[in-house]
Amino acid sequence: MRFFRYIVSFIVYMGWNGGRVLLCALARVRHRRGGIYDRASQHWASGMLRGTGIKVRVVGRERLDPLTPYVYISSHTSFVDIWALLSELPGTVRFIYKKGMNWIPLMGIAMRAARHIPIDRHNRSRAFAVYDEAAEMIRGGLSAVVFAEGTRSRDGRLKPFKKGPFVLAVAAQVPVVPIYCAGAYELMPPGSWTPSPGTVTVYVGEPIPTAGLGYDARDDLADRTRAAILALGAHE
Repeated sequence: MRFFRYIVSFIVYMGWNGGRVLLCALARVRHRRGGIYDRASQHWASGMLRGTGIKVRVVGRERLDPLTPYVYISSHTSFVDIWALLSELPGTVRFIYKKGMNWIPLMGIAMRAARHIPIDRHNRSRAFAVYDEAAEMIRGGLSAVVFAEGTRSRDGRLKPFKKGPFVLAVAAQVPVVPIYCAGAYELMPPGSWTPSPGTVTVYVGEPIPTAGLGYDARDDLADRTRAAILALGAHE
């Protein structure tokens, strides 16, 4: 029954919201804060949470200014992370995601139309070109979510970080926000096709300023962010 609810939720909410995004893209509807592209992404994520019986609790939301762009660096253990973050983070939020997700019917095209940002981590030069593009978009007012581990953790523990996301934050000159998603791994660990109902707690850390930092600061910024996420995880 849970698997049936999951599949039906995906088809219904992706069909409705993805379809709206594509129609708006074809009609050349402009991207703006709080517009259809923002709302459709949030409605899809919220629908997936409702359809699978998952609730989200946010701790530290008051640390975020809805009008300030950020680079969110989050732990990543489950697809549930994506739904929780997209439904709860304020402002215009886009994910930097693995290019391989573009093959998913409708979803891949809709993500591109909504200006989520695909990255090919196997092509280093192209990946950094994408980060340059993303930095320009962030300076224009949107926030980016990046899973700095590069993929989902297979055991629920925080993996080593890639440096690219911190090069992005320095290039954009916006604060980095550490995030830890507690409970997502237990509800839908990698390899599971059926999310269990339950609660995910999103812990939001203090934004880490990057104003005035240069490329050489990326390692220290990565270390500080990872330490902050581990500290947030200690709340479990």
